[in-house]
Amino acid sequence: MIKDNQKHFNRLQVVIDAFVIAACYWLAWFLKFVSPLYQEPVRALSFRQYMSWLIIIIPGYLILYYAFNLYTPKRVQGRRRELSNIIKANTIGLLLLFMLLYVTKVIHFSRDVIFIYYIINIIAETLARNAIRYFLRNIRKRGFNQKHILLVGYSRAAREYIDRIRENPQWGYAVRGILDDTVPSGTEYKGIKVIGRIDNLLVILPANRLDEIAITLGLDEYSRLEEIVALCEKSGVHTKFIPDYNTIIPTIPYTEDLMGLPVINIRYVPLSNTFYATVKRLIDIGGSLVLLLLTSPLMILSAVTVKLTSPGPVIYRQERVGLHNRTFWMYKFRSMEVQSPRAEKKAWTVKNDPRVTSYGKFMRRTSIDELPQFYNILRGDMSLVGPRPERPFFVEKFREEIPRYMIKHQVRPGLTGWAQVNGYRGDTSIHKRIEYDLYYIENWTIGLDIKILFMTLFKGFVNKNAY
Repeated sequence: MIKDNQKHFNRLQVVIDAFVIAACYWLAWFLKFVSPLYQEPVRALSFRQYMSWLIIIIPGYLILYYAFNLYTPKRVQGRRRELSNIIKANTIGLLLLFMLLYVTKVIHFSRDVIFIYYIINIIAETLARNAIRYFLRNIRKRGFNQKHILLVGYSRAAREYIDRIRENPQWGYAVRGILDDTVPSGTEYKGIKVIGRIDNLLVILPANRLDEIAITLGLDEYSRLEEIVALCEKSGVHTKFIPDYNTIIPTIPYTEDLMGLPVINIRYVPLSNTFYATVKRLIDIGGSLVLLLLTSPLMILSAVTVKLTSPGPVIYRQERVGLHNRTFWMYKFRSMEVQSPRAEKKAWTVKNDPRVTSYGKFMRRTSIDELPQFYNILRGDMSLVGPRPERPFFVEKFREEIPRYMIKHQVRPGLTGWAQVNGYRGDTSIHKRIEYDLYYIENWTIGLDIKILFMTLFKGFVNKNAY
């Protein structure tokens, strides 16, 4: 059974990790003192003294890997999360090693060895675990190492769960059947049959060696949830609950413990975390200062050109809606003829709009008109990356027309964003823009911000949809 297999896999993974840690540490020593990469033949400590540290390093890193959930089944941990946990564990290990060397006053231990080991070990652990993941997927596709599951409740949640299992045979899930009181026995969905009533659990569980029971009741059956959980718990089989709430909570929720009371948060917004928000703000401050300095010659040239080609102010400000629905003044180089506030509010700019100046067209297509927004970023009105802010008039319009539109105001608006680098700028689908904005809000990481900035650098400045 898979429960026993998982124990064996975990033990094997620990052995593999120990070997990888030792091999990477030896390789780091070799690169430092033997290979031609470093010209440092004289060693204050002997090879044996360096290798004796493995007595501390191997168990220490294995404990860190356990603490960072690197021994959970690969079915429930994706590659990106696993890589993130590997980096976190190794970073903590690096800091602890430096601290230990400082406390023990080991002066002659080469810090370069630790840095080399840190990089090599992250790469090697990632490669080793991906190789294991590939091997497990192959054997699961062939029908081995299967996880046998019984579903309790024939509902939309059950059908969606079966759909995902069918689409991902590498997960190794095998659904043995469904129990339900509202649908007759023999009813079938994609080869999975209703095999009896929910009360049959007491008969089925002793006769079958199941790995899991998945409760997939419909919303109208939740009054029976406590009774069914009690039946499942009697079996001793691992039980999980797949809620039928996709139409109510159409996103990724998360739970928190409030002194023993589980609370479901409808939406996970990473930037609501103070630490993440602080890190992002520090990046914004540093990035905007550097970019203001780098683009200052271009901004001076643009300011002069705007002034010479069209009467009116150089900088144009417009009210936009930002974080927590607060309004702020967003700054741009003026790219249109001066007009009254009423005329300005009428509509978006359209193709061949006569209000746009000749140099304004060039600035809009190359995004030069957006450069003054580095000042907005420095002030804290905006971020380098985030959903683009909109005018209050359109916010009021879209909040009634587009579901979940106002969620975008849970984070700071950005100079560039996930929607923009995917082509949704200017006169494009507002629905698709919101879809991409929500993905960004719910899946934010520093890595995603860096990816968006690089995509902006290579393909995000020129906007074919800007008029």
